[in-house]
Amino acid sequence: MAAKVKVGVIGCGNISDAYFTHCAKHEILDMVACADLDLARAKAKAAQHGLPRACTVAELLAADLDVVLNLTVPRAHAGVSLAALAAGKHVYSEKPLAVSREDGRKILEAAGSRGLRVGCAPDTFLGAGLQTCRKLLDDGAIGRPVAASAFMMCPGHESWHPDPAFYYQPGGGPMFDMGPYYLTALVALLGPIDSICGQTGKAHDLRTVTSKPLCGTKIPVEVPTHVAGLMRFARGALGTLVTSFDVQAHAMPCLEIYGTEGSMAVPDPNTFGGPVRVWERGASAWREVSLTHGYAAPSRGVGLADLAWSLRDGRAHRASGELAFHVLDAMHAFHEASDRRQSVASTAPCDRPAPLPPGLAEGVTIP
Repeated sequence: MAAKVKVGVIGCGNISDAYFTHCAKHEILDMVACADLDLARAKAKAAQHGLPRACTVAELLAADLDVVLNLTVPRAHAGVSLAALAAGKHVYSEKPLAVSREDGRKILEAAGSRGLRVGCAPDTFLGAGLQTCRKLLDDGAIGRPVAASAFMMCPGHESWHPDPAFYYQPGGGPMFDMGPYYLTALVALLGPIDSICGQTGKAHDLRTVTSKPLCGTKIPVEVPTHVAGLMRFARGALGTLVTSFDVQAHAMPCLEIYGTEGSMAVPDPNTFGGPVRVWERGASAWREVSLTHGYAAPSRGVGLADLAWSLRDGRAHRASGELAFHVLDAMHAFHEASDRRQSVASTAPCDRPAPLPPGLAEGVTIP
């Protein structure tokens, strides 16, 4: 067993429980401390999840750590990641990598100049469902991919989230909130995006919170809440993506890929499991495919574990900063294409992340 990688968490909000729970299952990860602007909240999370230390952000950055897990709200991602890199720590961030391209570039440049690594959610593309799809594509199950379609449409988050205002501020909206899951999945399956065209809009200027404790609060909508666009992938496939907080209900698929010899129904990119279905040329019905990989249950943190193992063996990690920056660039391109009324080329090259090997045991070595 390789020496454990020591991880400190900054940001003890709504998403942190999933990370604390699932990161504890990886033998390479040693969750040693957590911090939050609200020290009482950090202490509560440390007690709940058995972490040895809760502290201020400054104290955590000065601690003996290998990696900072950045779980702050989107507008704080860049500042926290840059501070962690300046303190000599590797960084794994919740999505998106940053709100702006400029800040995303600063993060990658700071890491590169210090010989440090940056990783970023989502890591759902490392789950059993999408890794099974990746294997099917690589094995030629539906021939050469020629097109894809993806839809993430819902009424918004103010009915369930305890403090939903940030979803409607810069760095929020359906594209920046949920787009990373869909775009990361598409890049992992089809390779990097070459260019994008799109249109954006919003149904409301104000939203009323119906969840507690802020029920009745009016929040301004500062970003588009319906984004529709087309992508051309560098390998030639075309893709359609619609993300919306303005749709009450729909019957569209989460994600489908169409090839020269068949079609593939891909599971929800916001989940780790299945089902995976294919329709081969000449068939009369969809066929469900058995999952070939592990991590079918919720597994937030497998990307962090992959980064940790990469620190020990020197290989590239899969949920990389470069992949996250490619996705960040694409999300801005959808909005810019709408503003400019023209196609926008990708300015952030990345490699298609390597697949995981089939049958990999969960929680142990990730090669």
